[in-house]
Amino acid sequence: MTDLIAPITATHPLDRLSEAETTRAVELVKASERFGGRMRFMSVDLGEPDKATVIGFGEGDSIDRCAAVVLFDGADGSTHEITVSITNGVATRWDRRTDVQPALVVDEFIESEAAIKADAGFHAAMAKRGITDMDLVTIDAWTAGNYGDPIESDHRIIRALVWVHDRPGDNHYARPIDGLMVIADLTDMTVLRIDDERVLPVPDESSEWASGHASETVRTDIKPLEIIQPEGPSFTVDGDRLRWQKWDLRVGWTSREGLVINTVTYTDGDDVRPVLYRASLAEMTVPYGDPSSTQARKNAFDVGEYGLGMLANSLALGCDCLGEIHYLDAHFTTADGTVVAIPQAICIHEEDVGISWKHTNVRHDQSEVRRLRRLVVSFIATVGNYEYGIYWHFYQDGRIENEIKLTGMLSTAALDTGEDTAYGTKLGEHVYGPNHQHFFCTRLDMAVDGFANSVVEVDTVAAPPEENPYGNAFRGQATVLSTEAQAKRRIDPNVARYWKVISNERTNRMGTPTGYKLMAGENCLPFATEDSSIRARAGYMWNHLWVTPFAPDERHPAGDYPNQSAGGEGLPAWTAQDRNVENTDLVVWYTMGHNHLPSLEDWPVMPVASIGFTLKPTGFFDASPAMDLPPSNHCH
Repeated sequence: MTDLIAPITATHPLDRLSEAETTRAVELVKASERFGGRMRFMSVDLGEPDKATVIGFGEGDSIDRCAAVVLFDGADGSTHEITVSITNGVATRWDRRTDVQPALVVDEFIESEAAIKADAGFHAAMAKRGITDMDLVTIDAWTAGNYGDPIESDHRIIRALVWVHDRPGDNHYARPIDGLMVIADLTDMTVLRIDDERVLPVPDESSEWASGHASETVRTDIKPLEIIQPEGPSFTVDGDRLRWQKWDLRVGWTSREGLVINTVTYTDGDDVRPVLYRASLAEMTVPYGDPSSTQARKNAFDVGEYGLGMLANSLALGCDCLGEIHYLDAHFTTADGTVVAIPQAICIHEEDVGISWKHTNVRHDQSEVRRLRRLVVSFIATVGNYEYGIYWHFYQDGRIENEIKLTGMLSTAALDTGEDTAYGTKLGEHVYGPNHQHFFCTRLDMAVDGFANSVVEVDTVAAPPEENPYGNAFRGQATVLSTEAQAKRRIDPNVARYWKVISNERTNRMGTPTGYKLMAGENCLPFATEDSSIRARAGYMWNHLWVTPFAPDERHPAGDYPNQSAGGEGLPAWTAQDRNVENTDLVVWYTMGHNHLPSLEDWPVMPVASIGFTLKPTGFFDASPAMDLPPSNHCH
């Protein structure tokens, strides 16, 4: 393998792999005598160097560019984890595992649909419903989960759900084929079993959404809204390095997480101060709350079982992003190792978000106001029926905000004539949107003024009677979360709870630790029971906050391989050690839940719902960092 050396163009250890580097990594793996004829590439990503290497890196230092590769071997069902040095042309690690199932890849979506449509048993099931034209049939490859069925441990499978078009290109989600589930083997691309429990009417009500099919009148009374920056944007992009308004960060990307935010610092005077080392959406789980046979096993791990980075959209100017835009491309590999480009996958722009501060002194007829901007770094992924937009906002006043926008189609179900359901919302006589939830877990590898951090929980409480003669007094009650067990926490709006990540090495001018507080937005808890499959597989969902000491191999809150896993991995397993999380290099995991009881307004396309949280400086600065914002030149 040593004769296959790639040209290295990276200038920093965290620079994303170029297409050339990814291609070379594939070539190096294929050149190995261990590469088998039925092996498939499941992912090829940057092999991220350790923190010490990144923190100690200086301009011009040598870089060992590595790729982390996952293969699946169809010959024996094994999974292979490989680290290959692109710089040196050698594989430095090649581990074989037989106890896991990697995430699905795009090839498997396409190939499994073709295999199912070619199956005689499936043709017979469709004929029972009066459907004979397979070109009108659409199949969504849902991951199987784990419910104790031997087929789940003996095969790499999907549980396929079926819809049908009335005509090519129309909204097939308006016509679900319910009561039917197809279990297909992804290794041999064969149908293993068809669970045909109930023949229901195929809905015939049209619910179009695309401009070529929808008949609704388009609004004509909207005037143009132009966002222009005649002198260009205020940010600069140098490779993957992004600088804007005292913020300095690096943009990363993985097949699994999509957008990653690296090495975030804020320049405070002459002091470059670290805030975050790495941040990403580490997992997302969508448990459905409908007990019907077809719907009950819909529990998708959209990050760990599908990979947001492989399903990212190419973004369009004026539609997905508006204004003075800078795009970054991305790419992924298909099962045979072919590199597929995703042009304009990452959108970078700045936005005006209203006033930052204002005060009017009526005694002296004096008024001052400053407007606030934010930098937006985002991408959008389509996972089957849903779209997820992941947005990181950086504000001039030192705030960091993570926003997730949910839109797209409901994954529909069918009803018999005259039938109703308590577990969803009827969208038509024979179609409904099942109840479900979306849980997002963001991994925050913190670095607030360095890597010696602690997490403090702050509740607002009424003062005790002896300090509260008028009954009006209240104060913040702070508790240091010292161990992993103590740090398993939930939101509590009754006490205005927030969590603060503080430095154990630096104080502000008042002598208190510098810090950033995590402010929760919308949230909820799962409604699945203690003995449910999803409770075992996505245990991270049952706490909103987790804190762990940094460990390089602890990246995914539901484990590295949630696909077909029986559960128990990830945060529940790691935190069972009850390690110390005080005054150390720590990771904060924040889980937020969106409860979705569908409404008629969610159909045929769901208007955006937003969920997120804010990291706000709290004693990090000695005064407001927004005082130096310039007055507007356009006040009238």
